[in-house]
Amino acid sequence: MTTSTEELLPATRRALLHRLAVAQSEGRAPSVVAAVGRGGETVWSGARTSAGGSWSALDTQYRIGSITKTFTAVLVLRLRDEGLLDLGDPLEKHLPGTAAGEVTLAELLAHTGGLAAETPEPWWERTPGTLRPELADVLGERPFRHPKGRVHHYSNPGYTLLGAVVEKLRDAPWEEVLRREVLEPLGLRRTGARPQAPHADAWAVHPWADVLLPEPVEELGLMAPAGQLWSTTADLVRFGVFLARGDERVLSARSVRELGTPAAPPATADLASGISYGLGTQVLRVGGRTLVGHSGSLPGFLAALFFSAEDDVTAVVLANCTSGPPVVGVAADLVRIVAEAEPRIPQPWRPLPEVDRAALDLTGPWYWGAAPHVLQLTGDGGVVLGPLNAWGRGSRFRACPDGTWLGLEGYYAGETLRVGRRPDGSVSHLDLGSFVFTREPYEQGAPVPGGVHPEGWRGGAQ
Repeated sequence: MTTSTEELLPATRRALLHRLAVAQSEGRAPSVVAAVGRGGETVWSGARTSAGGSWSALDTQYRIGSITKTFTAVLVLRLRDEGLLDLGDPLEKHLPGTAAGEVTLAELLAHTGGLAAETPEPWWERTPGTLRPELADVLGERPFRHPKGRVHHYSNPGYTLLGAVVEKLRDAPWEEVLRREVLEPLGLRRTGARPQAPHADAWAVHPWADVLLPEPVEELGLMAPAGQLWSTTADLVRFGVFLARGDERVLSARSVRELGTPAAPPATADLASGISYGLGTQVLRVGGRTLVGHSGSLPGFLAALFFSAEDDVTAVVLANCTSGPPVVGVAADLVRIVAEAEPRIPQPWRPLPEVDRAALDLTGPWYWGAAPHVLQLTGDGGVVLGPLNAWGRGSRFRACPDGTWLGLEGYYAGETLRVGRRPDGSVSHLDLGSFVFTREPYEQGAPVPGGVHPEGWRGGAQ
């Protein structure tokens, strides 16, 4: 991925720079860098610093904290897609002997395993990882804070356990597996577990005076899969494009969509802000659009990476201060500025290269009871079945080899859509998870559950 030759309009670029400048000034950050991607390329980048001089907005490394978790989640889903594990597996199956063996891998990914948010003291982010040489040191004597599977409770130790599963099944260190299976295929050459020049220094800014204090930069040891990585805006835009589209060398489009699908209900404090959690990702509803990505923080650094798939816009914001600019809000604003100022131009409509005649015969109106629905073909060989009006349940369905379709979203996610046929082979109805859809409302002779009154439709009350 390279910087786009199709630059944003001057007014858009100025609005982005203004938002970045306000963030650095009001957030009192030694430096803030940002970049925006669209169409698979970086279309804008900017830097604001207190030091002056040259500062590479695209190539300067910052520590990205918990964005590391998304990288770890990618590795776990790779193992799942290879058949080496199932997300419903208990941890004990792959990592026996821990105090958290009954927690499933899916619960660890979505922070619903009930584990503690942090390791036992001292605080792991400001102390050497050598203080926690074993998983027992990460989990402590009381690893659980909630019943497993009941609530969303963010857990950093949970991602140490996931990293240990990756190491066990790959028989190699987490860092080595990540570099070989994700960083190198995606061309993330400036992302790694340790800083390489040029990189930003870690600072704390005094809350009531414009003075700085250096922050320690620790090797996290076993906690590395939860927050060790350093990266740049250029690399993170590239990673955001991958999260939006997939890359068969790393993870399919279907699997990256799974990463960004809410898998845990919002915590009580997050209900009003519209934050939920996928598998290693945060899912936000901001200003009517859905943003998928992750935020990150470690002493001396703040980071945010979010994309809007609908708008095809990715935004990255990095700062080198412990507290300062609201980087998640800034990233959301950068997405909004581009999406509103330069709305995505849709691809030209084109007819399907070929058509499945049997599927074509299924298109058009269907009725669930008396409620009208419409079935349409999609360009990927699937179908969409949804209500004719705005109210009701609908879904996209993926074609399966056996002639059925599998629901991909909403109420029908995971449900099977089947075609019912009469003895002569003609289509009589659609069956969707026991719901029967017919060509006419309550069609006589169709296998409508409970039957259809033999006198049919009538006028007036009798």
